[in-house]
Amino acid sequence: MTAIRAGGHVRLRDYAVIGDGRSAALVAADGSVDWLGLPDLDSPSLFAAVLDPARGGRFLLEPEEPFTVARRYLPGTNVLETTFTTGRGTARVTDALTLDGGGALGPMRELQRRLDGVAGTVPMRWSVQPRFGYGARRPRFTSRGGVPVVTAGADALAVRAWDAGEPRCDGGAISGRLDLGQGRRALLAMPFAHQEPLVLPTRAECDARLERTIAVWRGWAAERRFGGMWRDAVLRSALALKLLIFAPSGAIAAAATCSLPEDVGGERNWDYRFCWVRDSVFTLDALLRLGCSAEADAFFWWLMHATQLTHPRLRVLYRLDGGARAPERTLPLAGYRGSGPVRAGNAAGAQLQLDTYGELLQTGWLYAGAIGRLDADIARRLAELADLVCTAWPRPDSGIWEVRSAPLHFTQSKMMCWIALDRAIDLSERGMIPDRGAARWRTARAQVRDFIETRCFSAERRCYTRSADSPELDAAVMLGLLYGYAPPGDPRMRATVDAIGRELRHGPYVARYSGEDGLAGTEGAFLACSFWLAECLARTGRLDEAVALMDELVGLANDVGLYSEEIDPDTGAFLGNLPQGLSHLALISAACAIGSAAGEAGR
Repeated sequence: MTAIRAGGHVRLRDYAVIGDGRSAALVAADGSVDWLGLPDLDSPSLFAAVLDPARGGRFLLEPEEPFTVARRYLPGTNVLETTFTTGRGTARVTDALTLDGGGALGPMRELQRRLDGVAGTVPMRWSVQPRFGYGARRPRFTSRGGVPVVTAGADALAVRAWDAGEPRCDGGAISGRLDLGQGRRALLAMPFAHQEPLVLPTRAECDARLERTIAVWRGWAAERRFGGMWRDAVLRSALALKLLIFAPSGAIAAAATCSLPEDVGGERNWDYRFCWVRDSVFTLDALLRLGCSAEADAFFWWLMHATQLTHPRLRVLYRLDGGARAPERTLPLAGYRGSGPVRAGNAAGAQLQLDTYGELLQTGWLYAGAIGRLDADIARRLAELADLVCTAWPRPDSGIWEVRSAPLHFTQSKMMCWIALDRAIDLSERGMIPDRGAARWRTARAQVRDFIETRCFSAERRCYTRSADSPELDAAVMLGLLYGYAPPGDPRMRATVDAIGRELRHGPYVARYSGEDGLAGTEGAFLACSFWLAECLARTGRLDEAVALMDELVGLANDVGLYSEEIDPDTGAFLGNLPQGLSHLALISAACAIGSAAGEAGR
């Protein structure tokens, strides 16, 4: 591929991600680190050129002459390898946010960029342009023993350069250049500290840390359980999800970025560096299926602790540290290709989304089934959530897609209320949660189903619709099949899957819904919905169609196997935040379901 940067921006498809369990960086195909929040994934950015090339800051590293690019992750790792080819030679860059011994999280954060001359001689240039606090905090450039150091308040970073040219400080940047010949190796390391001493590592320490990082990733990947079709895509999705796990708490971020647009030039720009209750079922199921028992336990307990802070009501999303407040504000950045406003925080956190109760009860039900029991306090709280659903389910809400129009009686929300009550009843019958409310839950469950079957099913269209008494469609209704509201043979649900395939699908792409949502502009096709459709096709016995669609969807990943939130069906351009956890979770779920269906069919 040829890396092209127009107006300071590359295509979103041209980004890869690296991370260390606390933060994550976007690396463009031209070698520029265009996004990095420090000290944590949800912290204000140090580099944000993806959102504002002029003010955001970056770590540039590229040949000084025209080049083409080939990229890959080192097998079984989240360590990125970029190979630049010019008219005079070939150079290779290896990028990682490093891990210390045994994968443990030490206090230091470190970005490493190793340069290797492969053939000929390649003139290379590099420039570290730190812009703390989304570009709002003025950096101070100093030197410690000849090593460039940059500080801003309680944050500090250094740039260590070995055989990479003499660093110079000017114009708000630390820069250098070198002629990288065949067989030569250079190293750039950027240690970072927050409210602690800044440690300047030696080259030997950096070299050893990078090798340990590669080994830690490979050891983790080797333990993953999946041997079916699309194994490589499933493993890459698992590695992408591991990058979104905030190791200090066990939470999993929806994405590593904020405000990448769903509509270029439009206002659909959101901060996804939070953990959504909506994603919890797919998250726990994927972790359990892939043999990630430690991550599954950490995530479940984080989810239980976070939701306890707002019990019995649920927030739509929680901060990675478990906090419930996520006030939305506008940042003074231009936005990706002029897509503003740029937002940090997410006002959807304060919405009423009734589906979250079903997703939390379903997650508790899955966890109980996996380990055979529930903690007494958690059991009590799950029962109290079911009590709340008995009174809350008749209310209109903002739905799973967090529309900013008036609340409606969304079908998927009602189905998830039914799931919440059904799972509570099942857990009580197995003695896993208190059963004193079971009679009330059964009554409410019947009422919810009656509402869905009379108000949310269109006799004229012969399918479930987006909301009560509406003719519109919603791909999220497929979750009613995936979570068990209706069995695979149910004619109404099967007809709904068919209708979604006819009206919301365009090639492999599936849109979220038809109808208004209170926002200007349009959006792309939502990748998770496409994977949900593939899974529904498999579950309803249409295995060949499911495999064909899945093959197409796997081919939509970028060159290093990552997915954003959405894709423009007309151009194939990535849209929205990335890497998008729900897209990768839906891929894993679909691959597992199709594999099970194929096994049952004797294939």
